[in-house]
Amino acid sequence: MSRAIVHMDLDTFFVSCVRLEHPQFNGIPLIVGGGERGVVASCSYEARYFGVRSAMPIRMAMQLCPQAKIVKGDMELFSKKSHEVTQIIEEHSPVVEKASIDEFYLDITGMDKFYGCYKWTDELIQTITKETGLPISFALSVNKTVSKIATGEGKPKGRLEVPEGQVRPFLNPLSIQKIPMVGNVTFQLLSRIGIRTIQTLSEMPVDVLQKMIGKNGVELWKKANGIDNTPVEPYSERKSLSAEHTFEMDTTDINLIKSLFAAMVERLSYQLRTEGYLTSTIVVKIRYNNFDTETKQMKIPYTSFDHVIAKTALELFTKLYTRRMRLRLIGIRFTGLVRGTYQINMFEDTTEMIALYQAIDRIKNRFGPEAVTRCSAKLLTKKD
Repeated sequence: MSRAIVHMDLDTFFVSCVRLEHPQFNGIPLIVGGGERGVVASCSYEARYFGVRSAMPIRMAMQLCPQAKIVKGDMELFSKKSHEVTQIIEEHSPVVEKASIDEFYLDITGMDKFYGCYKWTDELIQTITKETGLPISFALSVNKTVSKIATGEGKPKGRLEVPEGQVRPFLNPLSIQKIPMVGNVTFQLLSRIGIRTIQTLSEMPVDVLQKMIGKNGVELWKKANGIDNTPVEPYSERKSLSAEHTFEMDTTDINLIKSLFAAMVERLSYQLRTEGYLTSTIVVKIRYNNFDTETKQMKIPYTSFDHVIAKTALELFTKLYTRRMRLRLIGIRFTGLVRGTYQINMFEDTTEMIALYQAIDRIKNRFGPEAVTRCSAKLLTKKD
């Protein structure tokens, strides 16, 4: 039996949320992002017409489209609307994977025995738009890769079905950049040897691709041929991330304690970014040598950047540690997590800061989490 996999993507999600709250922005070029030194988190189709794109510096976007209206992102609103959509999909669908704050995969295999898969999906889309006011595109096909590519081809408000027999004819003429795992580096590499369409890529000997690209070469060849057996993973949200450190000897060494907090924050923040989360609540915990335990928490704008979180953690510790007794244990916990990456975290941060974190994470991904650390975090011990 062929699988029936649906990919859903909320169209210009941040922009659509802002327009629900501020209808006066309908029909005009709209940019959601940070200040003058920030970057574009999302933009309307009216702004895209002038060449504005996500992740573009705001300054460049305004040169391309000076009449655009810039609005600061509201993560509270975006998270609320994403949750509303998620609840509707979960109520109706047998298996749901939430890939990001505005993207979903559904496995509705076998549903055509009782109800047409396309008709069922189309009615669900109508329900989502009616109950939330948000536009959404979808595509139905035999696997996640083809469905995702088809959703992109059908935007905005697309409704596409690519049956099993039409997968190759649908994929063949498209640019290899349409394949989700093809980034700019891979595209440039393949373009230099004349591989620019998915059909040309699919006809390449798989062992040649593997020698060129490495282990991802086989996966890339499979995707170009419309092969993807990746299951739809049932959606579940992580509730929190935490770390604790118990001292071998109770201490009042403030410099040591601050260094340990910095190291724990750096490690957990990297884990946030790796797993695709942002945190909105920081909780600091201390335990005195008489075993009295105290905690204090603070709400912050959604972020995964350790320089922001570390500042909050140290402020909480300063307010919390008032007895000047020796400490036995310290800990930190991130809660109020939502799905999100750099694109969501662009409302406050400059292009330079985002580029710095992306570079750091690339080094850590390649050489390990300890390959690059802040000077203030060097004192973390293996017992943490």
